[in-house]
Formats: sequence, C-alpha cells, structure tokens
Amino acid sequence: MIMKMPKSQKKQVALFEEREVRRVWHNDQWYFAISDVVKILTDSNDVKQYIKKIRTRDNELNVNWGTICTPLQTVSRDNKKRKENMSQLRGIFRIIQSIPSPKAEPFKQWLAQVGQERIEEIQDPERAIVRAKKIYEQKGYDGDWISKRMRGINIRNTLTDEWKNRGARNSFDFAILTNEIYKGTFDMNAKQIKEFKSLGNPDNPRDHMNELELILTMLGEATTTKITTKRDSKGFPALSKDAKDGGEVAGRTRKDIEDKTGEKVVGNQNFLKDIQKKKIR
Repeated sequence: MIMKMPKSQKKQVALFEEREVRRVWHNDQWYFAISDVVKILTDSNDVKQYIKKIRTRDNELNVNWGTICTPLQTVSRDNKKRKENMSQLRGIFRIIQSIPSPKAEPFKQWLAQVGQERIEEIQDPERAIVRAKKIYEQKGYDGDWISKRMRGINIRNTLTDEWKNRGARNSFDFAILTNEIYKGTFDMNAKQIKEFKSLGNPDNPRDHMNELELILTMLGEATTTKITTKRDSKGFPALSKDAKDGGEVAGRTRKDIEDKTGEKVVGNQNFLKDIQKKKIR
C-alpha cells in the first residue's frame, strides 16, 4: 500500500517500483531515504536491523557508510519532521549491490549494462552521441529539434573547455558565467527560466526550449567563445565580462525578432510536454 503524503510534501516524494521514496534536494541533486529503498527491495519488517546486517556482510560498504549517508531533515511516516539517513543515487546504487534479494537483481543487471555502455563510450565517444539522440527520440523530440540540441551541446562543450583553460575553477563558476549569457539573451537567469517554464529540479532548461530559444542560446555561447578567444581573456572577471557581452549580442537578436514578428520568443510552455501532447492527439 502506498502511503499518501500531504500535497505540500509531494515534491519530496518519488515513485520507486510504484511505491514512494522520500527525497530531498540537497547540493544540487536529489538525496533519497535509504530505509525506504531497502524496505521496497527486501520487504523487511525491521529495516534498521537489515541495514546493520548488510553492513556487517560488506566491510567496504560499512567503512564508507559515513561518506554514503547524509542525515537530512525530511517528513517521517508519522508526518513529523526528522533527520533521516539519505544518499544520492551513487550511494543508493552501491547499497543495492549489497542486497541479496531477488528484487534487487534487476537493478544490479541494469547497473552492469550501464557500466558496459559507459566503457564502450569511452573507447568510442561517437556511441555517446548516438545514445543521446536515441534518448531524445524516445522522449518524443523530432529530428530537427534533436539536431539543434546536439549542435548546441557541441558549442557548449567548446565554450566550457575555453572557460576551464582560462581560469574558471568549478561548476559554480560555470553556473555564474552561464547565467550571464542567459540574462543577456533572455533577460532571465537559469532559475528564472525554470520558474517561468514551470520546471523542477534537476530539469535542464535547454531540454524544454523551443527551436528558436535553442538557436539564441547557441548564438550567445558561440559569440562568447569568439569574444573570449579574440580578447585572449584570462581569469573569472574577464570571462564574466565576455559572457555578458556574448549574451547581449543574442539578446539584441531576440529583440529584433520580437519587433519583426510582434511575438515573444520565450514561451512559458514546457516544450517537451507540449510536443508529447501533440503526439498523443
């Protein structure tokens, strides 16, 4: 039986094998309640004791338990807020590997398959591109959109390589620089775009952009790359100025399009859901 949660808590719950698993958004990723996952895969009446047993059997898991687990506040089954041992997907998959249950076997086989595919992609990177295209096709995107999205990924990778070589230190720096491009292009940062399109975590705004939005994003990033290399910019302040200037170029193009068409370029619709609805019709 699935335990129903109040509407205010729905975003903290995910379905797993048609049963609910509590989750919390933390450090830019979802963390899942370990006890919920173990309960589903084992049907144990004493989950805490079962977790102790798998830790006893798997010494490596036990040694790294403090790294795998992060105590986070969530809503307990009695609807009270308490701290619960939670883990990101990597840790959850590691725990599943130690569960000797028939229900865990399909997940173990799937992890083995994913591992094999990852090794094959390292040996032949073109496989990753082909796999990405197939995933987009399965989600319902058409060929024209997929072509633009794949081109956009290439342009994005070229830009981030330049940022890495010129002083951007981590993903936080990349996020700030990307926001400069977004603000110049759309007058909104990434968070505002997601809110405008009613997206959640960890949705990628680009996967919910229409073709014109994608083209403008590519223009902003390609222009930023050109400006950065032409100026031979180094260090975060200079890269930030480049990103702002590159985004403004795309922003002026957006405004020209809007002036000529009399329509806003950025739509508040969730593009993926929109095309899926059309296919159903």
